[in-house]
Formats: sequence, C-alpha cells, structure tokens
Amino acid sequence: MAVVVHSLALVGTVLMIVYLAFLVQAAFRRQSRMEQLHRDESAVLRARLDLITAPLAKVVNDKTQSAWAGFRKFRVEGKVLEAESCCSFYLAPHDGRPLPPYLPGQYLTFRLTVPEQQRELTRCYSLSDSPDHTDYYRVTIKRIPPPRNVENAPSGVVSSHFHDRIQVGDILDVKAPSGHFHLDVESRAPVVLIGGGIGITPALSMLNYLASAPGKRDVWFFYGVRNGREHILKDYLREIAEQNPNIRLSVCYSDPLPSDRPGQDYDFAERVSVDLFKKLLGVNNYEFYICGPPPMMASLTADLGKWGVPENRIHVEAFGPASVKKVAKPDAAVLEAASGAEVTFVRSNKTVPWSGTAGSLLELAEAHGIRIDSGCRAGSCGTCVTAIRDGKVEYLAGKPDFDIEKGSCLACVAVPRGALSLDA
Repeated sequence: MAVVVHSLALVGTVLMIVYLAFLVQAAFRRQSRMEQLHRDESAVLRARLDLITAPLAKVVNDKTQSAWAGFRKFRVEGKVLEAESCCSFYLAPHDGRPLPPYLPGQYLTFRLTVPEQQRELTRCYSLSDSPDHTDYYRVTIKRIPPPRNVENAPSGVVSSHFHDRIQVGDILDVKAPSGHFHLDVESRAPVVLIGGGIGITPALSMLNYLASAPGKRDVWFFYGVRNGREHILKDYLREIAEQNPNIRLSVCYSDPLPSDRPGQDYDFAERVSVDLFKKLLGVNNYEFYICGPPPMMASLTADLGKWGVPENRIHVEAFGPASVKKVAKPDAAVLEAASGAEVTFVRSNKTVPWSGTAGSLLELAEAHGIRIDSGCRAGSCGTCVTAIRDGKVEYLAGKPDFDIEKGSCLACVAVPRGALSLDA
C-alpha cells in the first residue's frame, strides 16, 4: 500500500512539473508574441513617421542639390494686383526645366536694367507661396512710397519699375532662392507667424507650406496693416484658416477706415503686440517668426524677451530695409579698436582712415569716390562681395544672410577690425 501511495505521489509530482513547464512555455510564447507585436507596431509607427518627415527632409536636401549658380532667365507668367500698390508676379523658368524647392521664408535676388539708371540694380524679394510648386515661383512686391515729410522725393526705384514696366512675357534675371530666415520644416513645435504690411510675404510662404504639410502643426497667423486698402489676399487668408482647424488667423488694423467691418475684414483695431499674444495664446511656448517694419520688429522682439521667450525661438526677417538687424551695431569695443585704423583700397590706390561714423566699408568707399558694386545694401544679395587682401572685418549684425566665401567680405554690412586691405 505504501508503495502505491509513493508511486501516486511521484506521478503527481511529475504531472505538476509538466504542468508548470507548460505554463512557463505558454508564458514565453505570450511574451514572444507581445514582443513581436510591439516590434510590428514600432515598425508601422516608424513607417508612418517616415511618410510624415520625408517630404520635409526632401525640401531641405533638394534645395542644396539642384539650385543653380549665378543668374537664370525667368519669364513673367502672371501679374496680379493684390491690394492698393501691391502686385504678385508669377515667374516660370525660361528654359522650362523644373525648379528646385526652397525653404519657406527665403527670397529671390533680381538683377534689373532700369531706365535712367546708370548701372544695373539688384534687389531681393521674398517668395510668397509654398515651395511645393515646381513650375513657378511667386513674389509679391509693394510699391515703396516716397519718404514722409520729404518734398518731391521719388517712390522706390525698383518697386516702381516692377509695377509700372514689368509685364507678362518679360524676361528677368534671377538668382536661386536663398536666405537664413526660414521656417524650421523639421520641427514639430507650434508656430506663431507675424507679418506687418508687406512683411506678410515670407510669413505667407510659411503659412501655405504648413497648410499642406503632414503633421498639422499648431499655427497662429497675425497680420497687421493700417486698413483694408493694404489688406492683401483677404478672402484667401480667411479660406485657408477655415479649411485648416490647426490654423488660427488674427488680422489687426491699426487705423481702420469707416468702411472696414470689424469681425469680417479685421479682428482687432490695434497693432500686433505681445499683449495681444498673451491674451490669445496664453502661453509663450511657440516658435515666433516676425517680418515687418523696423519699429514693429524691434518692439516685438524686445517684448517677447520680457515675456520669457528664449532668443533662439524668436526669428526675424534678416534682409532689406525692413530688417531689425539692419539697425544693429557691432560691439562698442570693436568700433573703438578700429577707430583710426587705415583701410587700403588696393586697386583704387587709396588709403583712408576709418571712423565709426562711416557706417560701413561700402559707405566709406563711396565717400572717397571708390566704386564697389552694391545691391540690397543689407547683406543679402552678395553684389558687394569684396576680396580681403589683409586684415579682418566685423559685421553690423552678426552673420550676414548671404553666405560668404572665406577670404571675402560683404562691404555693405562690414566694418574693419583694425588695419584692413581690400581688393577694390
């Protein structure tokens, strides 16, 4: 009897061991299936992320691989009046070849022959449409009015030339898209786009891109003008905001006309301000992109800093007369060190002393009858590139928007750092 009981106990133990082994194996199989499922889900997620980010990466990569050198011929395919004294020009490549994409916010550089001007003029204008188009570029140009309180002063030479003389079918010389002020297309952070007056153009390019890009980033678009006469693409802006829940539009008129309708033509009868941001946004964890008149950009950048927005999240348009950087000055110690230094223009066989009142090396040269070709006079177009024979320069506002080769400088925004010799 004892033997039988012992045998049964042994059988029971064996069965328990077998059962436990079965449970362990089942657990391993479940774990393996869970791990495989996790790997499969991760692979699907990575594939989805690749689909989202691939077009953005393509824009960044292709623009450096396929941009052209020098000037290229473009035909004006369309000219559209957008608002009072504001026209859009649609440009197609004369050779019919596809266009490289660009980064939203960048600009084109034009070389123009203007009647009654002794030499060709160079100007930079922001691209105002999405880089998704490969068959045309668009720039939107405002006729620059005469300076206030200056009798008989002319309107802007080049902007008037575009408005009065450039017509559909004309051929223009254009450099490839360029510029460091552009949307970070690989970021997923929420964005605030701010355009003042014609400064809407780079912000509009960013807006159009964000409306069609995967990922649907959170976007606030602030547009400030004096009144409805200056309000460009009014219906289009409302339409793009209505069709994209992630995009919110706020239009500010600083001086509305009696015919301007609040709630329909504009949202706020005030200037774009950080106080308005605080009221509408609530928090400051956005990337801010600003382009507009100098007083607007200066006040907004200062007030955003006071609101606690880090400097690396405040991006300002970096070229042209409307640049907040244009009014920046180099470090006082640099100016003091350079004071009295001699600047030698080798080819002109002239050596002149530098003083802080000269403004820039270009202005110093012009004051002494030395010709250096120039265009934008803001460090964007590269027309004034001058070789440095000896010495070093400092720039009025940090790194210029135009990429300079080593051993050269942009005379229009450079000052000497001591004795300097230029090939001019």
